[in-house]
Amino acid sequence: MNNSQQRGGDRSAARRAELITIGRKLFADTSYDALSMDDIAQHAGVAKGLIYYYFKSKRGYYLAIIEDSVGDLVARAARHDDLPPVERVQRTVDGYLRYAEHHQAAYRAIISGGVGFDAEVHAIRDGVREAMMGTIAEGTYGHKDVPCLVRTALLGWLCSVEGVTLDWIGRRDLPRATVCALLVRTLGDTLRVIEDFEPSYPAPARRP
Repeated sequence: MNNSQQRGGDRSAARRAELITIGRKLFADTSYDALSMDDIAQHAGVAKGLIYYYFKSKRGYYLAIIEDSVGDLVARAARHDDLPPVERVQRTVDGYLRYAEHHQAAYRAIISGGVGFDAEVHAIRDGVREAMMGTIAEGTYGHKDVPCLVRTALLGWLCSVEGVTLDWIGRRDLPRATVCALLVRTLGDTLRVIEDFEPSYPAPARRP
């Protein structure tokens, strides 16, 4: 690849990233069906054909935005690996809630499955779950590879987190700190149940 091709590729990648950033803002609190491609192009200040050039369709554009949002969510979860386990869990859950609070439409799409039953969005959601379970397992046990029982229990807790978070962003009748403390406490209970079934996977000691 020559220098001009490299520069062209960089500009193209930057333009695509710029359109995704614009789309994340547009879809932050607006549902998929509420925005037409004409609306998106008008808000972005570009020709509609440019969006089709980079993403092929409105759905392709939306999936690219969701995937970018997921990357942000997962990065938030893994950001505190230098902290003690209990504090790391608290920061991870708080970051998760902050993301959902400020990107409500994207969060609902990720967790609820997108537009109708969308297999690709479901796959993205499953990837988020795996990343979150891996972060919790690594912070608790020092590694991500855990037995089926441990994984199943962590998945049950994470599904409850999703339900609580969806309810919370819909109602907003509790402070984020309270919701975070509730979810961290229930995770502690889950880890102690895991220890009952799998003594080789002990729960962290309770704080005095």
